Amino acid sequence: LFRSCDHGGFALKPALLEFVRELGWQAVDYGTHSEAACDYPDYALAVALAVAEGRADLGICVDGAGLGSAIAANKVPGVRAAPCPTPELARNAREHNFANVLTLGAKGARASEVREIVRAFLSTPTGEARHARRVAKIDAIEARYARTPSIQPR
Repeated sequence: LFRSCDHGGFALKPALLEFVRELGWQAVDYGTHSEAACDYPDYALAVALAVAEGRADLGICVDGAGLGSAIAANKVPGVRAAPCPTPELARNAREHNFANVLTLGAKGARASEVREIVRAFLSTPTGEARHARRVAKIDAIEARYARTPSIQPR
């Protein structure tokens, strides 16, 4: 399991790392290592590459809202990053969408809530054939458009 955070998620990091290890996962910490302002795409990319390249089964990224890390990680082919604010959505992301990176928002989050979201994500297997069929369609979309220049926001 590879995990990262930016300055917005730094306060949750020590308890989250300890909890993941208590669950029996080996965790590699990609940073950040202080509360100094930094850029979440750098850390999300490190985790996404570890997952996409097969160096990690799953990844966790924490930033202020959990959204920017998901957007950045999802730019890496093979990564299905999902921002999950509840345990139910974390289970759904794994079972229905085969998510392999969990992104979390630290703003307003309590450590106990985050632990339950992480527990749900790490303990839920990917789903059955009907979900695999849908994920295969997502993969086909990714394959078709992966080399297309990104659309500029308006």
